[in-house]
Amino acid sequence: MKKIFLSIATLAFLTLSSCVSDNENFNDDIKKSYDVSAESLLSNAQKELTDQLTTPSVNNNPLRYYVQYWAATLYTAESRYNLTTRTIPDTHWTKLYQDVLGNLQTSQQVLEAQTKPSDVADADWQKQQKNKVAILEILRVYTYQILVDTFGDVPYSESLQNPKIILPKYDDDAAIYPLLITRLNAAIAQLDATGKSFDTGDLIYKGDVASWKIFANSVKLKLGTNIADKDAALAKTTIESAYSAGVLLNNANNALLKYASFAPNYNPVFDNLVASQRNDNVPATTLVNQMNDLSDPRRPIFFTPMADGTYVGGVPGGRNSLPYETTYSHVGDVIKKPDAAGVLLEAFEVNFYLAEAAARGFNVGNTAEHYYNDAITKSCEFWGVSAADIASYLANPKVAYATAATTPISGTAGTGTGTWQEKIGYQEWIALYNRSFQSWTAFRRLDFPKLTSHPSSVQAAEGKVPVRWTYPTAEQTVNGTNWTNASQAIGGDKLTVPVFWDTKL
Repeated sequence: MKKIFLSIATLAFLTLSSCVSDNENFNDDIKKSYDVSAESLLSNAQKELTDQLTTPSVNNNPLRYYVQYWAATLYTAESRYNLTTRTIPDTHWTKLYQDVLGNLQTSQQVLEAQTKPSDVADADWQKQQKNKVAILEILRVYTYQILVDTFGDVPYSESLQNPKIILPKYDDDAAIYPLLITRLNAAIAQLDATGKSFDTGDLIYKGDVASWKIFANSVKLKLGTNIADKDAALAKTTIESAYSAGVLLNNANNALLKYASFAPNYNPVFDNLVASQRNDNVPATTLVNQMNDLSDPRRPIFFTPMADGTYVGGVPGGRNSLPYETTYSHVGDVIKKPDAAGVLLEAFEVNFYLAEAAARGFNVGNTAEHYYNDAITKSCEFWGVSAADIASYLANPKVAYATAATTPISGTAGTGTGTWQEKIGYQEWIALYNRSFQSWTAFRRLDFPKLTSHPSSVQAAEGKVPVRWTYPTAEQTVNGTNWTNASQAIGGDKLTVPVFWDTKL
Protein backbone atom coordinates (compact mmCIF):
# COMPACT_ATOMS: atom_id res chain seq x y z
CA MET A 1 0.00 0.00 0.00
CA LYS A 2 1.31 3.40 -0.92
CA LYS A 3 1.85 5.79 1.92
CA ILE A 4 -0.42 8.83 1.66
CA PHE A 5 1.23 12.22 2.19
CA LEU A 6 -0.98 15.23 2.80
CA SER A 7 -0.51 18.95 2.59
CA ILE A 8 -0.72 21.16 5.67
CA ALA A 9 -4.18 22.35 4.65
CA THR A 10 -5.41 18.78 4.13
CA LEU A 11 -3.91 17.62 7.41
CA ALA A 12 -5.58 20.48 9.24
CA PHE A 13 -8.92 19.65 7.62
CA LEU A 14 -8.71 16.00 8.56
CA THR A 15 -7.69 16.86 12.11
CA LEU A 16 -10.84 18.93 12.55
CA SER A 17 -13.14 16.47 10.75
CA SER A 18 -15.13 13.57 12.21
CA CYS A 19 -15.90 10.18 10.69
CA VAL A 20 -17.20 10.19 7.12
CA SER A 21 -19.07 6.88 7.25
CA ASP A 22 -21.06 4.81 9.71
CA ASN A 23 -19.66 1.63 8.16
CA GLU A 24 -17.08 0.28 10.60
CA ASN A 25 -15.16 -1.32 7.72
CA PHE A 26 -15.01 1.92 5.71
CA ASN A 27 -11.22 2.23 5.99
CA ASP A 28 -10.30 -1.44 6.30
CA ASP A 29 -9.25 -2.21 2.73
CA ILE A 30 -5.59 -2.58 3.63
CA LYS A 31 -4.69 -4.23 0.32
CA LYS A 32 -5.94 -1.38 -1.86
CA SER A 33 -3.25 0.70 -3.60
CA TYR A 34 -4.20 4.31 -3.16
CA ASP A 35 -3.24 6.94 -5.68
CA VAL A 36 -1.21 9.84 -4.35
CA SER A 37 -1.14 13.15 -6.18
CA ALA A 38 2.07 14.84 -7.26
CA GLU A 39 0.87 17.90 -5.37
CA SER A 40 0.52 16.04 -2.05
CA LEU A 41 3.95 14.50 -2.45
CA LEU A 42 5.43 17.96 -3.10
CA SER A 43 3.68 19.40 -0.04
CA ASN A 44 5.01 16.65 2.17
CA ALA A 45 8.55 17.00 0.83
CA GLN A 46 8.54 20.76 1.38
CA LYS A 47 7.21 20.42 4.91
CA GLU A 48 9.64 17.65 5.87
CA LEU A 49 12.55 19.69 4.50
CA THR A 50 11.50 22.87 6.28
CA ASP A 51 10.72 21.01 9.51
CA GLN A 52 14.18 19.44 9.59
CA LEU A 53 15.92 22.77 9.05
CA THR A 54 13.67 24.63 11.50
CA THR A 55 13.26 22.23 14.40
CA PRO A 56 15.31 22.67 17.59
CA SER A 57 14.54 19.09 18.63
CA VAL A 58 17.62 17.42 20.09
CA ASN A 59 16.53 14.25 18.30
CA ASN A 60 16.68 15.91 14.89
CA ASN A 61 18.74 19.10 14.77
CA PRO A 62 20.91 20.33 17.68
CA LEU A 63 22.81 22.85 15.54
CA ARG A 64 21.62 25.85 17.55
CA TYR A 65 24.09 24.58 20.15
CA TYR A 66 26.93 24.21 17.62
CA VAL A 67 26.76 27.82 16.43
CA GLN A 68 26.18 28.92 20.02
CA TYR A 69 22.79 30.53 19.64
CA TRP A 70 21.37 28.46 22.49
CA ALA A 71 22.75 26.88 25.65
CA ALA A 72 21.27 23.96 27.57
CA THR A 73 20.50 23.88 31.27
CA LEU A 74 19.14 20.50 32.35
CA TYR A 75 20.48 18.20 29.64
CA THR A 76 23.87 18.95 28.11
CA ALA A 77 24.65 15.92 25.93
CA GLU A 78 23.71 17.44 22.58
CA SER A 79 25.22 20.84 23.45
CA ARG A 80 28.47 18.92 23.94
CA TYR A 81 28.17 17.37 20.48
CA ASN A 82 26.91 13.92 21.40
CA LEU A 83 25.33 12.71 18.17
CA THR A 84 25.13 9.01 18.91
CA THR A 85 22.83 8.57 21.91
CA ARG A 86 19.84 9.84 19.96
CA THR A 87 21.18 8.68 16.55
CA ILE A 88 20.77 12.21 15.22
CA PRO A 89 22.62 11.62 11.91
CA ASP A 90 20.33 8.66 11.17
CA THR A 91 17.24 10.86 11.55
CA HIS A 92 18.70 13.66 9.41
CA TRP A 93 19.77 11.18 6.71
CA THR A 94 16.42 9.38 6.62
CA LYS A 95 14.35 12.54 6.55
CA LEU A 96 16.30 14.03 3.66
CA TYR A 97 16.74 10.90 1.56
CA GLN A 98 13.39 9.25 2.22
CA ASP A 99 10.93 11.95 3.24
CA VAL A 100 12.23 14.72 0.99
CA LEU A 101 14.13 13.27 -1.97
CA GLY A 102 11.97 10.15 -2.04
CA ASN A 103 8.75 12.14 -2.18
CA LEU A 104 10.14 14.49 -4.81
CA GLN A 105 11.13 11.55 -6.97
CA THR A 106 7.73 9.89 -6.61
CA SER A 107 6.04 13.19 -7.37
CA GLN A 108 7.90 13.34 -10.68
CA GLN A 109 6.95 9.75 -11.46
CA VAL A 110 3.31 10.63 -10.89
CA LEU A 111 3.65 13.65 -13.18
CA GLU A 112 5.23 11.56 -15.92
CA ALA A 113 2.32 9.10 -15.78
CA GLN A 114 -0.36 11.79 -16.11
CA THR A 115 -2.55 12.15 -19.18
CA LYS A 116 -3.28 15.55 -20.62
CA PRO A 117 -6.85 16.72 -19.92
CA SER A 118 -8.86 17.20 -23.08
CA ASP A 119 -9.60 20.84 -22.31
CA VAL A 120 -5.92 21.86 -22.06
CA ALA A 121 -3.89 22.81 -25.14
CA ASP A 122 -0.83 20.69 -25.90
CA ALA A 123 1.56 23.66 -25.64
CA ASP A 124 0.12 24.77 -22.29
CA TRP A 125 0.31 21.22 -20.93
CA GLN A 126 3.95 20.84 -21.93
CA LYS A 127 4.89 24.15 -20.31
CA GLN A 128 3.07 23.29 -17.10
CA GLN A 129 4.57 19.82 -16.81
CA LYS A 130 8.09 21.06 -17.53
CA ASN A 131 7.69 23.79 -14.91
CA LYS A 132 6.53 21.25 -12.33
CA VAL A 133 9.44 18.92 -13.02
CA ALA A 134 11.89 21.84 -12.85
CA ILE A 135 10.55 22.89 -9.43
CA LEU A 136 10.99 19.34 -8.12
CA GLU A 137 14.52 19.31 -9.51
CA ILE A 138 15.42 22.61 -7.83
CA LEU A 139 14.30 21.23 -4.46
CA ARG A 140 16.31 18.06 -5.07
CA VAL A 141 19.46 20.11 -5.66
CA TYR A 142 18.76 22.12 -2.50
CA THR A 143 18.42 18.90 -0.50
CA TYR A 144 21.49 17.17 -1.90
CA GLN A 145 23.53 20.24 -0.99
CA ILE A 146 22.40 19.94 2.62
CA LEU A 147 23.46 16.29 2.67
CA VAL A 148 26.89 17.10 1.24
CA ASP A 149 27.35 20.03 3.61
CA THR A 150 26.45 17.80 6.57
CA PHE A 151 28.45 14.66 5.85
CA GLY A 152 30.86 15.23 2.94
CA ASP A 153 30.83 12.22 0.60
CA VAL A 154 27.28 10.85 0.34
CA PRO A 155 25.29 8.51 -1.95
CA TYR A 156 24.40 10.49 -5.05
CA SER A 157 24.75 8.73 -8.42
CA GLU A 158 23.35 5.47 -7.01
CA SER A 159 20.89 7.01 -4.54
CA LEU A 160 17.10 6.55 -4.79
CA GLN A 161 17.40 3.47 -7.02
CA ASN A 162 15.87 0.88 -4.73
CA PRO A 163 15.26 -2.00 -5.48
CA LYS A 164 17.76 -1.85 -8.36
CA ILE A 165 20.51 -0.60 -6.03
CA ILE A 166 19.90 -1.27 -2.36
CA LEU A 167 23.36 -0.40 -1.02
CA PRO A 168 24.52 2.72 -2.89
CA LYS A 169 28.11 3.84 -3.13
CA TYR A 170 29.15 7.23 -1.79
CA ASP A 171 30.23 9.89 -4.30
CA ASP A 172 33.08 12.36 -3.83
CA ASP A 173 31.59 15.53 -2.35
CA ALA A 174 33.86 17.70 -4.52
CA ALA A 175 32.44 15.98 -7.61
CA ILE A 176 28.81 16.35 -6.52
CA TYR A 177 28.78 20.16 -6.32
CA PRO A 178 29.57 20.79 -10.02
CA LEU A 179 26.88 18.25 -10.94
CA LEU A 180 24.37 20.12 -8.78
CA ILE A 181 25.26 23.37 -10.52
CA THR A 182 24.74 21.69 -13.91
CA ARG A 183 21.37 20.34 -12.77
CA LEU A 184 20.32 23.78 -11.57
CA ASN A 185 21.30 25.36 -14.88
CA ALA A 186 19.14 22.84 -16.71
CA ALA A 187 16.18 23.35 -14.37
CA ILE A 188 16.41 27.13 -14.64
CA ALA A 189 16.47 26.89 -18.44
CA GLN A 190 13.38 24.68 -18.30
CA LEU A 191 11.31 27.15 -16.26
CA ASP A 192 8.91 29.18 -18.39
CA ALA A 193 7.15 32.00 -16.55
CA THR A 194 4.56 32.28 -19.34
CA GLY A 195 3.20 28.89 -18.30
CA LYS A 196 1.55 27.49 -15.18
CA SER A 197 2.97 25.00 -12.69
CA PHE A 198 1.39 23.58 -9.54
CA ASP A 199 -2.12 24.93 -8.97
CA THR A 200 -2.04 23.38 -5.49
CA GLY A 201 0.49 21.66 -3.29
CA ASP A 202 3.31 24.21 -3.49
CA LEU A 203 3.57 25.51 0.07
CA ILE A 204 6.47 27.87 -0.71
CA TYR A 205 5.60 29.93 -3.81
CA LYS A 206 2.08 28.70 -4.65
CA GLY A 207 3.22 27.64 -8.10
CA ASP A 208 4.62 31.04 -9.12
CA VAL A 209 7.21 30.17 -11.76
CA ALA A 210 8.95 33.56 -11.73
CA SER A 211 9.56 33.22 -7.98
CA TRP A 212 10.94 29.72 -8.43
CA LYS A 213 13.37 31.01 -11.04
CA ILE A 214 14.64 33.67 -8.60
CA PHE A 215 14.93 31.01 -5.90
CA ALA A 216 16.85 28.66 -8.22
CA ASN A 217 19.34 31.35 -9.20
CA SER A 218 19.81 32.16 -5.51
CA VAL A 219 20.49 28.52 -4.67
CA LYS A 220 23.01 28.53 -7.51
CA LEU A 221 24.59 31.62 -5.96
CA LYS A 222 24.81 29.76 -2.65
CA LEU A 223 26.53 26.78 -4.28
CA GLY A 224 29.04 29.06 -5.97
CA THR A 225 29.71 30.92 -2.72
CA ASN A 226 30.49 27.74 -0.82
CA ILE A 227 33.13 26.61 -3.31
CA ALA A 228 34.81 30.00 -3.74
CA ASP A 229 37.87 29.06 -1.66
CA LYS A 230 38.18 25.68 -3.37
CA ASP A 231 37.43 26.40 -7.04
CA ALA A 232 37.53 30.14 -7.67
CA ALA A 233 37.01 29.82 -11.42
CA LEU A 234 33.83 27.74 -11.15
CA ALA A 235 32.63 29.92 -8.29
CA LYS A 236 33.09 33.08 -10.36
CA THR A 237 31.15 31.86 -13.39
CA THR A 238 28.44 30.33 -11.19
CA ILE A 239 27.97 33.43 -9.04
CA GLU A 240 28.12 35.95 -11.85
CA SER A 241 25.68 34.05 -14.05
CA ALA A 242 23.27 33.59 -11.12
CA TYR A 243 23.42 37.28 -10.29
CA SER A 244 22.88 38.32 -13.91
CA ALA A 245 19.81 36.09 -14.18
CA GLY A 246 18.20 37.59 -11.06
CA VAL A 247 18.49 36.56 -7.41
CA LEU A 248 16.47 37.05 -4.24
CA LEU A 249 17.21 40.56 -2.99
CA ASN A 250 13.98 41.57 -1.22
CA ASN A 251 11.98 40.04 1.60
CA ALA A 252 8.89 39.86 -0.61
CA ASN A 253 10.51 36.90 -2.40
CA ASN A 254 11.71 35.02 0.68
CA ALA A 255 11.20 31.26 0.44
CA LEU A 256 8.89 30.71 3.41
CA LEU A 257 6.65 27.89 4.55
CA LYS A 258 3.84 29.36 6.60
CA TYR A 259 2.91 27.08 9.44
CA ALA A 260 -0.57 26.82 10.91
CA SER A 261 -1.48 28.33 14.28
CA PHE A 262 -2.87 25.03 15.54
CA ALA A 263 -1.78 21.41 15.99
CA PRO A 264 -0.35 19.37 14.40
CA ASN A 265 1.09 21.76 11.84
CA TYR A 266 2.48 24.59 13.89
CA ASN A 267 6.10 25.72 13.80
CA PRO A 268 8.55 23.14 15.23
CA VAL A 269 10.09 25.76 17.54
CA PHE A 270 6.69 26.36 19.13
CA ASP A 271 6.16 22.61 19.28
CA ASN A 272 9.43 21.99 21.12
CA LEU A 273 9.47 25.01 23.42
CA VAL A 274 5.86 25.94 24.10
CA ALA A 275 3.58 23.01 23.32
CA SER A 276 6.10 20.67 24.99
CA GLN A 277 6.47 23.09 27.91
CA ARG A 278 10.26 23.06 27.59
CA ASN A 279 11.82 26.30 28.79
CA ASP A 280 15.25 24.92 29.64
CA ASN A 281 17.02 26.14 26.47
CA VAL A 282 18.35 29.67 26.87
CA PRO A 283 20.23 32.06 24.56
CA ALA A 284 23.98 31.52 24.65
CA THR A 285 26.40 34.07 26.09
CA THR A 286 28.35 33.96 22.82
CA LEU A 287 25.57 35.58 20.82
CA VAL A 288 23.99 37.61 23.61
CA ASN A 289 27.27 39.27 24.60
CA GLN A 290 28.12 40.08 21.00
CA MET A 291 24.74 41.66 20.38
CA ASN A 292 24.95 43.53 23.69
CA ASP A 293 28.33 44.93 22.68
CA LEU A 294 26.85 46.18 19.39
CA SER A 295 23.58 47.43 20.94
CA ASP A 296 21.87 45.30 18.31
CA PRO A 297 18.21 46.37 17.84
CA ARG A 298 17.14 42.74 17.26
CA ARG A 299 17.81 41.77 20.87
CA PRO A 300 14.23 42.32 22.16
CA ILE A 301 13.01 40.13 19.30
CA PHE A 302 15.55 37.34 19.62
CA PHE A 303 15.55 37.26 23.45
CA THR A 304 13.35 38.11 26.39
CA PRO A 305 14.76 40.83 28.69
CA MET A 306 15.61 40.35 32.34
CA ALA A 307 13.71 42.32 34.98
CA ASP A 308 16.20 45.18 34.68
CA GLY A 309 15.94 45.28 30.87
CA THR A 310 19.30 43.62 30.20
CA TYR A 311 19.95 40.41 28.27
CA VAL A 312 21.80 37.50 29.86
CA GLY A 313 22.84 34.22 28.24
CA GLY A 314 24.01 30.82 29.41
CA VAL A 315 27.41 29.22 28.77
CA PRO A 316 27.43 27.08 25.59
CA GLY A 317 27.89 23.44 26.54
CA GLY A 318 27.80 24.29 30.24
CA ARG A 319 25.48 23.00 32.91
CA ASN A 320 23.93 26.36 33.52
CA SER A 321 22.67 27.20 36.98
CA LEU A 322 19.15 26.95 38.32
CA PRO A 323 16.60 28.38 38.44
CA TYR A 324 16.98 28.76 34.71
CA GLU A 325 13.55 30.37 34.43
CA THR A 326 14.75 33.58 36.10
CA THR A 327 18.54 33.40 35.79
CA TYR A 328 18.71 33.96 32.03
CA SER A 329 16.95 35.58 29.13
CA HIS A 330 14.90 33.18 27.03
CA VAL A 331 14.01 32.71 23.38
CA GLY A 332 11.93 35.65 22.15
CA ASP A 333 8.17 35.32 21.83
CA VAL A 334 8.17 36.14 18.11
CA ILE A 335 10.50 33.20 17.44
CA LYS A 336 8.14 30.92 19.38
CA LYS A 337 4.89 31.87 17.61
CA PRO A 338 2.97 28.80 16.47
CA ASP A 339 2.50 30.19 12.97
CA ALA A 340 6.00 31.64 12.56
CA ALA A 341 7.25 30.84 9.07
CA GLY A 342 9.93 28.29 8.33
CA VAL A 343 12.62 29.55 5.97
CA LEU A 344 14.51 27.93 3.09
CA LEU A 345 16.14 31.08 1.73
CA GLU A 346 15.83 34.81 2.36
CA ALA A 347 16.98 38.17 1.10
CA PHE A 348 19.56 39.01 3.76
CA GLU A 349 21.31 35.69 3.15
CA VAL A 350 21.57 36.34 -0.59
CA ASN A 351 22.86 39.87 0.00
CA PHE A 352 25.61 38.48 2.23
CA TYR A 353 26.59 36.04 -0.56
CA LEU A 354 26.86 38.99 -2.92
CA ALA A 355 28.92 40.90 -0.36
CA GLU A 356 31.35 37.97 -0.29
CA ALA A 357 31.41 37.86 -4.08
CA ALA A 358 32.12 41.58 -4.36
CA ALA A 359 34.89 41.28 -1.75
CA ARG A 360 36.49 38.60 -3.93
CA GLY A 361 36.36 40.89 -6.96
CA PHE A 362 33.53 39.11 -8.78
CA ASN A 363 31.22 41.16 -10.99
CA VAL A 364 27.94 41.36 -9.06
CA GLY A 365 26.88 44.92 -9.74
CA ASN A 366 27.92 46.65 -6.54
CA THR A 367 30.40 46.78 -3.67
CA ALA A 368 30.81 44.51 -0.68
CA GLU A 369 29.80 47.39 1.58
CA HIS A 370 26.58 47.95 -0.36
CA TYR A 371 25.46 44.33 -0.05
CA TYR A 372 26.65 44.11 3.57
CA ASN A 373 24.45 47.08 4.47
CA ASP A 374 21.54 45.68 2.45
CA ALA A 375 21.89 42.30 4.16
CA ILE A 376 21.74 43.79 7.65
CA THR A 377 18.85 46.04 6.61
CA LYS A 378 16.83 43.15 5.16
CA SER A 379 17.37 41.08 8.29
CA CYS A 380 16.24 43.89 10.57
CA GLU A 381 13.25 44.68 8.38
CA PHE A 382 12.17 41.04 8.40
CA TRP A 383 12.00 41.16 12.19
CA GLY A 384 10.19 44.51 12.27
CA VAL A 385 13.02 46.79 13.41
CA SER A 386 12.30 50.46 12.73
CA ALA A 387 14.09 52.38 9.99
CA ALA A 388 15.60 54.76 12.57
CA ASP A 389 17.04 51.90 14.61
CA ILE A 390 18.45 50.26 11.49
CA ALA A 391 20.17 53.48 10.45
CA SER A 392 21.61 53.92 13.94
CA TYR A 393 22.92 50.37 13.97
CA LEU A 394 24.60 50.70 10.58
CA ALA A 395 26.23 53.94 11.74
CA ASN A 396 27.78 52.21 14.76
CA PRO A 397 31.56 52.15 14.09
CA LYS A 398 31.65 48.56 15.35
CA VAL A 399 29.13 47.63 12.65
CA ALA A 400 29.89 49.99 9.76
CA TYR A 401 31.72 48.11 7.03
CA ALA A 402 34.55 50.62 6.73
CA THR A 403 35.37 50.69 10.43
CA ALA A 404 34.23 47.38 11.94
CA ALA A 405 37.16 46.27 14.05
CA THR A 406 38.45 42.93 15.11
CA THR A 407 36.21 42.13 18.07
CA PRO A 408 36.83 38.79 19.77
CA ILE A 409 33.72 37.21 21.22
CA SER A 410 35.45 37.03 24.59
CA GLY A 411 34.43 40.66 24.97
CA THR A 412 37.96 42.04 25.08
CA ALA A 413 38.61 45.07 22.94
CA GLY A 414 39.85 44.34 19.45
CA THR A 415 42.46 46.22 17.52
CA GLY A 416 42.66 46.95 13.84
CA THR A 417 40.06 46.70 11.11
CA GLY A 418 38.66 43.24 10.53
CA THR A 419 38.96 41.32 7.27
CA TRP A 420 35.93 41.10 4.99
CA GLN A 421 35.48 37.50 6.13
CA GLU A 422 35.31 38.66 9.73
CA LYS A 423 32.99 41.60 9.11
CA ILE A 424 30.57 39.56 7.04
CA GLY A 425 30.98 36.47 9.21
CA TYR A 426 29.91 38.09 12.46
CA GLN A 427 26.96 39.96 10.98
CA GLU A 428 25.75 36.97 8.96
CA TRP A 429 25.97 34.83 12.10
CA ILE A 430 23.76 37.28 13.99
CA ALA A 431 21.25 37.51 11.14
CA LEU A 432 21.03 33.71 10.84
CA TYR A 433 19.88 33.35 14.46
CA ASN A 434 16.81 31.31 13.52
CA ARG A 435 18.58 29.41 10.70
CA SER A 436 21.01 27.12 12.49
CA PHE A 437 22.00 24.82 9.62
CA GLN A 438 22.82 27.69 7.29
CA SER A 439 24.66 29.45 10.10
CA TRP A 440 26.80 26.34 10.67
CA THR A 441 27.63 26.37 6.94
CA ALA A 442 28.58 30.08 6.99
CA PHE A 443 30.70 29.58 10.11
CA ARG A 444 32.67 26.82 8.39
CA ARG A 445 33.05 28.74 5.14
CA LEU A 446 34.12 32.10 6.59
CA ASP A 447 35.91 30.83 9.73
CA PHE A 448 34.01 33.45 11.71
CA PRO A 449 32.77 33.91 14.32
CA LYS A 450 35.50 32.34 16.40
CA LEU A 451 33.72 29.76 18.55
CA THR A 452 35.23 27.83 21.44
CA SER A 453 34.23 24.30 22.36
CA HIS A 454 33.24 23.63 25.99
CA PRO A 455 35.93 21.70 27.92
CA SER A 456 33.44 18.94 28.70
CA SER A 457 32.48 18.33 25.07
CA VAL A 458 32.66 14.76 23.78
CA GLN A 459 36.14 13.44 23.14
CA ALA A 460 35.31 12.87 19.47
CA ALA A 461 35.14 16.66 18.96
CA GLU A 462 38.85 16.90 19.84
CA GLY A 463 38.31 20.19 21.64
CA LYS A 464 36.73 21.89 18.63
CA VAL A 465 33.31 22.83 17.33
CA PRO A 466 32.40 19.99 14.90
CA VAL A 467 32.67 20.76 11.19
CA ARG A 468 30.66 17.75 10.00
CA TRP A 469 28.38 15.05 11.34
CA THR A 470 29.44 11.45 11.45
CA TYR A 471 27.63 9.02 9.18
CA PRO A 472 24.48 7.27 10.45
CA THR A 473 25.03 4.20 12.59
CA ALA A 474 22.67 2.30 10.30
CA GLU A 475 25.01 2.93 7.35
CA GLN A 476 27.88 1.32 9.21
CA THR A 477 25.88 -1.83 9.88
CA VAL A 478 23.81 -2.12 6.70
CA ASN A 479 25.98 -0.48 4.04
CA GLY A 480 29.29 -1.25 5.69
CA THR A 481 31.55 -1.66 2.67
CA ASN A 482 30.51 1.61 1.09
CA TRP A 483 30.60 3.35 4.48
CA THR A 484 34.18 2.11 5.02
CA ASN A 485 35.28 3.27 1.57
CA ALA A 486 33.72 6.70 2.08
CA SER A 487 35.20 7.09 5.57
CA GLN A 488 38.66 6.30 4.25
CA ALA A 489 38.21 8.64 1.29
CA ILE A 490 37.39 11.68 3.42
CA GLY A 491 40.09 11.02 6.02
CA GLY A 492 37.98 9.31 8.67
CA ASP A 493 34.36 9.41 9.79
CA LYS A 494 35.03 12.12 12.33
CA LEU A 495 33.46 15.33 13.60
CA THR A 496 36.69 17.16 12.81
CA VAL A 497 37.09 16.19 9.14
CA PRO A 498 35.85 19.10 6.99
CA VAL A 499 33.75 18.80 3.85
CA PHE A 500 35.66 19.54 0.66
CA TRP A 501 34.91 23.28 0.44
CA ASP A 502 35.80 24.00 4.07
CA THR A 503 39.32 25.38 3.76
CA LYS A 504 40.81 27.17 6.75
CA LEU A 505 42.31 30.66 6.69
